[in-house]
Amino acid sequence: MTYRAPVKDMLFVMKELAGIDAVAALPGFEDAGYDTAAAVLEECARFNEEVVAPLNFESDKAPSTFSEGKVTTTAGFKEAFRQFTEGGWQGLQHPTEFGGQGLPKLIHAACSEMVNSASISFALCPLLTDGAIEALLTAGSADQQALYIPKMIDGRWTGSMNLTEAQAGSDLAAVRTRAEPQPDGSYKLFGTKVFITYGEHDLADNIVHLVLARVSGAPEGVKGISLFICPKLLNDGSRNDVYCASIEHKLGIKASPTAVLQFGDQGGAVSYLVGAENRGLEYMFIMMNAARFGVGVQGIAVAERAYQKAVEYARDRVQGRPVDGSLPAAGAIIHHPDVRRMLMTMRAHTEACRAMALVAASANDAAHAHPDADVRKQNMAFYEFLVPLVKGLSTEMSQDVASLGVQVHGGMGYIEETGAAQYLRDARILTIYEGTTAIQANDLVGRKTARDGGQVARAIAQQIEATELALAARDSAACRTMARRLGAGRRAFLEVVAFVAAQMRAQPNAVFSGGVPYLMLAGTVIAGWQMARALIAAEDRLAEGQDAAFMQAKIATARFYGDHILNKVPALAESVLEGADAVTAMALEAY
Repeated sequence: MTYRAPVKDMLFVMKELAGIDAVAALPGFEDAGYDTAAAVLEECARFNEEVVAPLNFESDKAPSTFSEGKVTTTAGFKEAFRQFTEGGWQGLQHPTEFGGQGLPKLIHAACSEMVNSASISFALCPLLTDGAIEALLTAGSADQQALYIPKMIDGRWTGSMNLTEAQAGSDLAAVRTRAEPQPDGSYKLFGTKVFITYGEHDLADNIVHLVLARVSGAPEGVKGISLFICPKLLNDGSRNDVYCASIEHKLGIKASPTAVLQFGDQGGAVSYLVGAENRGLEYMFIMMNAARFGVGVQGIAVAERAYQKAVEYARDRVQGRPVDGSLPAAGAIIHHPDVRRMLMTMRAHTEACRAMALVAASANDAAHAHPDADVRKQNMAFYEFLVPLVKGLSTEMSQDVASLGVQVHGGMGYIEETGAAQYLRDARILTIYEGTTAIQANDLVGRKTARDGGQVARAIAQQIEATELALAARDSAACRTMARRLGAGRRAFLEVVAFVAAQMRAQPNAVFSGGVPYLMLAGTVIAGWQMARALIAAEDRLAEGQDAAFMQAKIATARFYGDHILNKVPALAESVLEGADAVTAMALEAY
């Protein structure tokens, strides 16, 4: 199956919803308008369609291997990575002073979707390297930035994120890796890290491990965690005391090596403190937030690939006569209403989450580059509210979409040779790594809603209401129906926000029992808001005579989202507001 990047939809969202022209008006982004975005996306599409995508199916069958401490990546990955970095894709959003291109996150997010659609296993290495660069840009010293960032941008080195230990998964307070200060100002690390994506590989000369550890005598819990740079190779080219003990055998993303790393078995792994001691978790969250947004984009990417695969099969597979008698004999299954329902569900979920992610990326650009401090603050609050939604909703829906892709294929979808099952297996990790859906929900509940009493959430609801009024003022039935669906969703959203803000301290179990339903509700409403805005824009562009086929398809997809996805929001609200007792009613010994 051939992957075709959805460039037209991405550019539509950038122009009509994410405000690429407004981003180009920000200081530093003057050359990053629509024309630049179109040129970059077209070239990115060509690269990923021709170079990366053909590796995806074969890499699943012949994944990376481990032998005698060394990892050999899938055939073709090394050459593809060389072309990826030589093409400037690793430095797309990073500062020009370090060799990057300095383009907005809005453009980078679209390009990131493409490489993840092409091969999520391949794309994980650049994603982790982006996170390492972000962490050093924020907390690294000038010397550290100058030494490490240019080499990560040009592909000579890559980055990895080392948080997890066998006893410290989501609970990073349990981290035991220790750091011992040395007379020269460096540290030596001792410990074991697990689930380290691209912790060992052969794509680049060196790997810049960012590691959470405790300095001897540090406070217990998260307050005593520091962040260290631990390069695989030291400045003189000698091997550091960090080694890969094994790689994991996984359900999906098989070509991405997930390493167990051992630090300090031969006297201590030489490392360098990033920022101040005991502030490591604060710095790592910078990297983690970038990664969480990136994982949400991965969900959209896998969903897009699964959708394209399902459409291709539905067009070709002849089975059964259409129920309306529109064909004299058996026809392709795309004629059957339920197949079309599944395909529309896949398409609507994917397009809505893409729109939400790109709008969030645009807000991030404004949060960093807008000259007005108040505007920066508002955009950062909006972006931070959306990060758990982009991560949580997009990854959950990617499993549903990939599963529907198998269903469209019928029995053939369950056979590995068709390729549909790979997307389902690959998608399964996305709701787990970089924080499970429940952890994203905890973030939404605690930091993003209860902390400010729901202030940011209510401000978003006001913007949604303005879109409702714009819909209701239009003549089309699609807009009037969407106004009704969006209004019901907004009101449900506000009810849940009020409940969370009021009951966080009085009934914490009740609030957190509904955390994931609240996340799914909020994400569905905000993604639906973007589809509503897309509906208005598509009707206007259609009236102007622009690309009738695309605009009609966008209108139909937005209408489907309202009638089949957004309409479920009030039921989610009931689960949050009235369902907590049912969650905790059963005695623990009865499970």
